[in-house]
Amino acid sequence: MGRIADTFNRLAQDKRKALIPYVTAGFPFADVTPELMHAMVEAGSDVIELGVPFSDPMADGPVIQKAGERALALGIGTAQVLAMVRTFRECDSRTPVVLMGYANPVERYDLAHGKGAFVRDASQAGVDGVLIVDYPPEECEQFAAELKAAGMDLIFLLAPTSTAKRMAQVARIASGYVYYVSLKGVTGAGHLDTAAVEQALPRIREHVKIPVGVGFGIRDAATAKAIGRVADAVVIGTKVIQVAEAQPRERVAAEVGTFLRGVRRALDE
Repeated sequence: MGRIADTFNRLAQDKRKALIPYVTAGFPFADVTPELMHAMVEAGSDVIELGVPFSDPMADGPVIQKAGERALALGIGTAQVLAMVRTFRECDSRTPVVLMGYANPVERYDLAHGKGAFVRDASQAGVDGVLIVDYPPEECEQFAAELKAAGMDLIFLLAPTSTAKRMAQVARIASGYVYYVSLKGVTGAGHLDTAAVEQALPRIREHVKIPVGVGFGIRDAATAKAIGRVADAVVIGTKVIQVAEAQPRERVAAEVGTFLRGVRRALDE
């Protein structure tokens, strides 16, 4: 059993919900990410989503776009992201790490390092799952199989507009968990409708038998608690980026940890 499945099984036994923070690798400082990841774990995070910077992120709102641009300007690419995961793994062999990003950096990495290099190197670095926003399920069965053979999960997005057919396609290939985008729009939008999420999840679970996390629009402990009542996991990214951005280098990890502790307490209430 992989780290993601093990984590969700353990949480289910304890009747707790997963807290999954997202941070763009290399933001807001090129060397802060492994330290920040450890602070997230210490604050009660169960899985970490690590964003791979990309210049044309179609699903990201302005806050995460800006974070990606800054990370790129600092020289952060896929190779640097994998190095950060390796550094994190030196002290943490338990917490799942999911890389979230786009097809272009993955395919460019393989062009530079050889066919299959991304899957090989991600697995060796200690990555547990990959979420590629622009890989639809009908076009990446081979990629999913390669990840599975290397002990990694392929995680998919579902949206309010997803049809039953698309849910069934995702359910056939996805592993680890499925990420439900709670609204029509980009990350960080402020119009989260918790009632609509509550209505959508039973429809998703008719097809998807692995855990369902919800993200996009979750910005504080209150919205996380509301979503946690119905979802298996709460994904929070834009607010984490905003907290990190506002700090000097020496305060980034501590302040993000303080914010996430509040979210963890709310989820556990």
